[in-house]
Amino acid sequence: MTVRLGVNPIAWSNDDMQELGGDTPLEVCLAEGRQAGFAGFELGHKFPRDPDALRPILERHGLSLVSGWYSAGLLERSVAEEIEAVQPHLRLLKAFNCSVMVVAETTGCVHGERGTPLSKRPKLDAGQWAEFGRKMTEFGDYLREQGTPLAYHYHMGTVVETPDEINRFADSTGDSVGVLLDTGHLTFAGGNPLDVVAAWGHRINHVHCKDVRADVLAAAKAGDSSFLDAVVNGVFTVPGDGCVDFPAVLAALKAKNYRGEWLVIEAEQDPAKAHPLTYVTKGRQHLSALVAELGL
Repeated sequence: MTVRLGVNPIAWSNDDMQELGGDTPLEVCLAEGRQAGFAGFELGHKFPRDPDALRPILERHGLSLVSGWYSAGLLERSVAEEIEAVQPHLRLLKAFNCSVMVVAETTGCVHGERGTPLSKRPKLDAGQWAEFGRKMTEFGDYLREQGTPLAYHYHMGTVVETPDEINRFADSTGDSVGVLLDTGHLTFAGGNPLDVVAAWGHRINHVHCKDVRADVLAAAKAGDSSFLDAVVNGVFTVPGDGCVDFPAVLAALKAKNYRGEWLVIEAEQDPAKAHPLTYVTKGRQHLSALVAELGL
């Protein structure tokens, strides 16, 4: 089956900095996403979390629910407590037959704090990885049994950010813990998406496609920027508008028999500077041409 192209509403309304696009109605976001040619959306903070309320909204626009972010706290709580905490989100995703749940460990994270530089993010000691991996695997086992497998989202400003940390995390977890390939965060962290596909392609079960403006990234690193300042300054953009080699990335995914259902454009920008419909349309056209060419 050909992969489907989805989009995240963060291009219209930012979740971590809600004043970005705060006045944009959900209906505008969904209508423009459909106009741009996308088949589905991931969740954002303006989406109803009651399946009965959300279903008619998505159906009105002919859209599927792709998945939605879940902030885990396994460094601070037990697996049993995490399973209890995830129930409302799990019920919502299961109601729409979502193929994965996007999960990130957010204990101590700084990506939502505009005044905090990324150098102040939390880091795990060498002795913490095994227990963290054990707990995440147990959580992954549970989500797989529920039919909504875990897709782990490494992320700037969190405990799993760098290429080395991604490798340590994957080494410390079992195969119930899928890897979400996020091209933008990996490039920001100094990595190469092709290396992650080569090492962990058999575990990649979801993909976030965002491009990176190399000059903005260099300035952010030189100034020890906060994550949100880098976003506002335009570090991310849509596929085909930055330095990420998407033809090579998608070819590598095809070579690894990518079995995920979706490729999702998740490229947060200031919508006042980067018109959402214009940019997501450009990104969708770039990806769809590559998917067709590669037969992905």
